[in-house]
Formats: sequence, structure tokens, C-alpha cells
Amino acid sequence: MSDVVTPNGATALAAALGSRSVVLVGMMGAGKSSIGRRLAGRMEIPFVDADIEIEKAAGMSIAEIFAAHGEPYFRAGEARVIVRLLDGGPQVLATGGGAFMNPETRAAIRAKGISVWLRATLEVLNRRIKRRGDRPLLKDSDSVETLRRLIEQRYPVYAEADLTVESREVPHETIVDEILAGLHSHFQPRDNSRSDAGGAAS
Repeated sequence: MSDVVTPNGATALAAALGSRSVVLVGMMGAGKSSIGRRLAGRMEIPFVDADIEIEKAAGMSIAEIFAAHGEPYFRAGEARVIVRLLDGGPQVLATGGGAFMNPETRAAIRAKGISVWLRATLEVLNRRIKRRGDRPLLKDSDSVETLRRLIEQRYPVYAEADLTVESREVPHETIVDEILAGLHSHFQPRDNSRSDAGGAAS
């Protein structure tokens, strides 16, 4: 793990982003929104939640979109919104659990952002999701089995992200520190022509 990035270092990372976004990807319950807000605060750049922007664009909740139009319709709208949001960087952008599965969305994130996978175990995700009842993919199903199936489908694709940080039961600031350290390592080779980038990158 790299040294903790100082406040000045965090804002310097924001400058290094240029017009790019830090894009958080991962499963529902991984903490993308709560950690994303704190990360954006540390970097002094805006935080944007793609799910909220999708709801604004549609004029209905994600659960209502799923119920009225189905998942394919939702995914198409999600992809359009994320491509539009990526033009608004620098920012921290939290995406929905299925967004990174779209190849065009992944390509857009690769072109205009740095992706960070918040990886969490099945146990951690299930514990967190039990507290909420607003997850359309888990309605009327065995949540543990559904999560297990989604993990099998999605984790190999999430692994394409630029950085991976383990989301676990520690203070959110610890996760933020690890993301900042990973970003610092990500930029080091470019800034200093060094080849010893370590930290949270994978």
C-alpha cells in the first residue's frame, strides 16, 4: 500500500485527472455512492450518482422503470445517461451495478475516465442489501442466490477496471484513502516515468 495521500495530494490528483472522471463500478451494496461522496469531497470535485440522473431523465424511479419497461429498456437509457455524464468531468461518478457490463459503456469509461472497482464479498453485499428493499433485480427472488449468480457473471468484467479496492467493513475514509493511493500510483508512471506503481491498483 502506498502512503496515505495528503489533502493537497488529493486535490493534485483532481488536477491530474484533467477532464476525466473517476468512475466507481461494482455490485449493489458495494458502497459506490457513500464512498463516492467522500472521495469527491477529498478531491474537491463534484460527485454524481448515475442512478439519480437516470431517475431525473425518466421522471420515475429505477424500480418503476423496471416495472413499466423492463431491464433492457433501463439498460439502454442507463448507457445513454452515463455517456452524457462522462462529458462533465472531472468528477466522481458512481454507476449502477450493471452499467459496466455494457461494452460500449466500458469503452466510454476507458476513454473518458479512470474506473475503480469496489469489490466486496457475497457476505458483505448480502448483509448490506438486507437493510434496503429498493433493488429491482432482487425482488421476488432468493437474494443470496441472485447475488451469487450476479457475482459470477459480473466479477470477471469488473476486473477490467483500472483499479480494484476491497469494500469491506472498515470506516469509509479507509476505503477513500486506498482509492486515492491507487489513483496516485496510477498517475505515477505518467508523471515521473517510474515503473514501481503499487498500491491498490490491480
